[in-house]
Amino acid sequence: MIRLFDSLKTAISNGLNGRMAHVSPDAVFEAIDWTSVCEKPGGASHSIWEILNHLIYWQDYCLMLLEGDSPTSPEHASYSWECPQGPVDEQQWLDKVENLLSGLVLAEKASAIELEGNLLARPQESRIEVLESLVGHNSYHLGQIVLLRQLQGSWPPPSGGNTW
Repeated sequence: MIRLFDSLKTAISNGLNGRMAHVSPDAVFEAIDWTSVCEKPGGASHSIWEILNHLIYWQDYCLMLLEGDSPTSPEHASYSWECPQGPVDEQQWLDKVENLLSGLVLAEKASAIELEGNLLARPQESRIEVLESLVGHNSYHLGQIVLLRQLQGSWPPPSGGNTW
């Protein structure tokens, strides 16, 4: 059983940090021109800015669950997409990216705690289920941002990255 949880912890860490089949969050946001983050190239439904805010919304929600809080679920999925029109300046953009990245560090720390335990506020859900959901959600939307960057001609970033 211990090996299973070690394997799960590794899989969660890989997902949160962009290893194996997951793209690195650092790379996804590397060298993005903040003035382009509101574009919706190719008829995209959402911009990089909107996706980033959506990622932060659900990451914060998951972190609250992992801390034993009982956040209110939004009545409609569209509520998790509400965000300011766009960043007012580069610093606001960088602060939002840092918000996401620092939340990933907290999620990583949460995965090192009693992984097999259930949530205090929602005993029908386990910590592992919340972390797996966060990994899957982040991986999906970070992939969308990579696609948007490809459409904008800004992928891969200067440090490199998968192009397939």
